[in-house]
Amino acid sequence: MAPGLGPGRPAGPLLVPERSRVVEGLRGYGLIVAMWIRATMTYRTSFFLSTAGNAALTLLDFVAIFIMFSHVDVLGGFTLPETALLYGSSSASLGLADLLLGNTFRVGLRVRDGSLDTMLVRPVPVLAQIAADRFALRRIGRTGQGLVVLGWALSALDVDWTVGKVLLVPVMVIAGAGIFSAVMVAGAAFQFVAGDAAEVQNSFTAGGNTMLQYPPTVFGKELVRAVTFIVPLAFVNWLPALHLLGRPDPLGLPGWVAYLSPLVALAVFVPASLAWRAGLRMYRSTGS
Repeated sequence: MAPGLGPGRPAGPLLVPERSRVVEGLRGYGLIVAMWIRATMTYRTSFFLSTAGNAALTLLDFVAIFIMFSHVDVLGGFTLPETALLYGSSSASLGLADLLLGNTFRVGLRVRDGSLDTMLVRPVPVLAQIAADRFALRRIGRTGQGLVVLGWALSALDVDWTVGKVLLVPVMVIAGAGIFSAVMVAGAAFQFVAGDAAEVQNSFTAGGNTMLQYPPTVFGKELVRAVTFIVPLAFVNWLPALHLLGRPDPLGLPGWVAYLSPLVALAVFVPASLAWRAGLRMYRSTGS
């Protein structure tokens, strides 16, 4: 009997520990990403122009907010720098998630054309292959412009800084990216069932990002509850930003909830990854 195999199990390769699968997935993801970055940097001028164009295009959302504040002093009780804090943090988080996992929206297309079959026979987890395939480094433009707006907002605001609040700023951006990433994985898993459902995934990511760019006080409490307790997008930036600004939460939650974003990201990613595995198990190929 092969070592490590109990009675009744067929002889063969040992079961790969979960940690090894994660390591192999990250390694495979890194190799594929490095390949696409090398290909991208072959045409450096094109890369810089497309990155600048990506940043300028996404910055138009903030231009619209800026024009809005040229006619009003406050929006839902928030000033322009306070709203810019929301815009910059949400845009940077989504930009980072889109850079790392944005290609998961192609799952439905791969299911329909059968190209997912080729990924199943490769010694790299399918999710890592899909996320890294056609890695678009130009998407860093969205993250960059979001960080610039966030930096301006923090410099313009009179925040009562503490060590916790200083650490909360990068944690807010990174944990927010984790939450958006989990939503992307869940949306990709849904495409195994619904087929052409990329826009459903987009409604929770791009649509959620647009919502988070505005103060929670302009929305009804029912919506705020939904994005806090059901799809916890409020932990991307609303709750941390309210704590930074010293503003009360519309739902009356305690201030320490603002520091739970990393735990929320992990809590959301677990069911998203389970949904992905379930979707992948039920995939039966196109037969072509």
